[in-house]
Amino acid sequence: QTHVVESGGGSVQAGGSLRLSCHASGDTSKISYMGWFRQAPGRDREGVAAMYIGDGDTFYADDVKGRFRISHANTKYSVALQMNSLKPEDSATYYCAARKEWSGGYWWDVLSYDSWGQGTQVTVAS
Repeated sequence: QTHVVESGGGSVQAGGSLRLSCHASGDTSKISYMGWFRQAPGRDREGVAAMYIGDGDTFYADDVKGRFRISHANTKYSVALQMNSLKPEDSATYYCAARKEWSGGYWWDVLSYDSWGQGTQVTVAS
């Protein structure tokens, strides 16, 4: 079983920055992607950014490109999400997730991710 744990989050003024961290442990074999998703009240969960563990390739949703950056943290299965120039519309619960190599679909496909963290709240005040 794969365990995913997020940390970070909090409240910030518009234009500010936050950094989220995520670590996968347990059965990390065959993890292909680690991704960040978010869900605001009344909205579907959506992909924010992801990293392909094999070569470090990164992917971003259009509305966060140039503002957010996903990167490796201390270990192969640890990733961080640096969020800059935050906007009120970025407010949501942010989730980290891990996907195994046999799961197909696009990087933002929520259903293709096998293991999820508990979520961390990000609130951006205007």
